[in-house]
Amino acid sequence: MGLDPGHVTDVPGLSRTAQLKALGNGVLPRQAAHALHLLLTTAPNSHLTAAA
Repeated sequence: MGLDPGHVTDVPGLSRTAQLKALGNGVLPRQAAHALHLLLTTAPNSHLTAAA
């Protein structure tokens, strides 16, 4: 996911459930950015342009 080793697992007192929730929620921004990138770069005859 691009995080340093132990970013979530080395947090004292954070339960396994809380770790999984934090990791699950953290992936959404990367997925959205990837989806937008694909849409903006592969859409044929698209009037959309990527922000500079």
